[in-house]
Amino acid sequence: MSPSLRERLVQRSLAGRYHLFLGVGGGLAALGLILFVQALGAGNGDRAWQLFHVNWLYFTGLAGGSVAFVAVQKVTNAKWSGMIIRFASASAAFLPVSLVALLLIFTVGYPAVYGPMETAAHELQHGKALWLSHGFMFARLAIGLGLLTLVGWKLVRADLVPDLLAVRAAAPAGRRALFDRWTRGYDGSATAALVQQERIGRLAPTYVVIYALVFTLVAFDGIMALQPHWFSNLLGGFYFMGSFLGAHMLLALMMIYGASHLGVADLVSPKQRHDLGKLCFGFTVFWTYLMWAQFLVIWYGNLPEETGFVFARLWGHWLSVGKVVFIGMFLLPFFGLLGVAPKKMRGILGFFAVVSLTSLWLERYLLVMPSVTALPGPVLGTPEAGPTLLFLGLYLLSYALFARTFPMISPRLAEITLDRERGHALLEFDHEERSKDYVATEAMERRGKRRE
Repeated sequence: MSPSLRERLVQRSLAGRYHLFLGVGGGLAALGLILFVQALGAGNGDRAWQLFHVNWLYFTGLAGGSVAFVAVQKVTNAKWSGMIIRFASASAAFLPVSLVALLLIFTVGYPAVYGPMETAAHELQHGKALWLSHGFMFARLAIGLGLLTLVGWKLVRADLVPDLLAVRAAAPAGRRALFDRWTRGYDGSATAALVQQERIGRLAPTYVVIYALVFTLVAFDGIMALQPHWFSNLLGGFYFMGSFLGAHMLLALMMIYGASHLGVADLVSPKQRHDLGKLCFGFTVFWTYLMWAQFLVIWYGNLPEETGFVFARLWGHWLSVGKVVFIGMFLLPFFGLLGVAPKKMRGILGFFAVVSLTSLWLERYLLVMPSVTALPGPVLGTPEAGPTLLFLGLYLLSYALFARTFPMISPRLAEITLDRERGHALLEFDHEERSKDYVATEAMERRGKRRE
């Protein structure tokens, strides 16, 4: 990589201020908190806490799934994602917020969320009643999510350390002190780099395994336990793979915004967007496969304790939400991202990412609400808006704080990606990529001006 490009990557990695995320996130969090407290005081506490639970499931899934994306890139030794991987790593900042939210759900929010389950638990066998008891459920979720947060942050930190050393000289004084602490003991030598790579090689698969196990527990305890007579062995995989799909869609949005904000849009090529778009498309199909596999077995089994859960969500007042989920999670992204060109275009890829993320939220809403609400159908009002805006605002705030603290581009990983594209850009291939889909050589040689 040329010195001019390396210098540009270093400068751009520290240029992100994410003022929009700070302002909008702070405003949404404040407004959401006001509406949430107002709903509690107006006698709508049950509705507010139930939506708090829905949003906890949704945003925890996005944060955990985003770190899982990072882990999978490390496990597979992927080369294509070097320019954009930090846009996924930044979501790790929300995981501590998720732990606090879990504590609130199992204290002040417990009666509103798990009250119906507590009533039904008296009819359960002793073993199942013990498994669903308040203390045991909270302990395993808190320990599991805490372990996931710890390993996730260790993975993100291990991947950041070589970059912190590379950008330390260009960092402002406040951040330089933090970078000095984090890089203590790492000198950038070949031996140190190998040790660090081996550490990442241990943490990444560990996180993937913990992610699958913990999010299976989250699905069982956060969704299935709300209707304790219903069960599905596929629900855990359905939840954590849905979260993984959401993480890819979220990354598409963060990539589009972040590349422009950092001034490196010319270095995030159509080829990179196409690679991410193919993953978004593939996991959309896989989500549909899991949904259908779960539905088919339950429906043809025709056992009342199993079919009741599905029936309540696909007939009557909830049917409209189910239709929107199916259209937004499968039909629109499937046909919209089926071709090559839509995956490469920022606007189209971003549009279908928004559609999929919105539909995923409705899917989480549909999985939870018919089990806990006393209302006959979906209602979206101020009590529902409060916790939703609160979680969205906190997610944006935590993301912005990460981006303002750590480099949002990895110069060493970006070098791998761009060096591979440098060779491809000179050739023509008889497939979906052309030379114009790779980063142009002149873009790699252009010096960037540092923005204050």
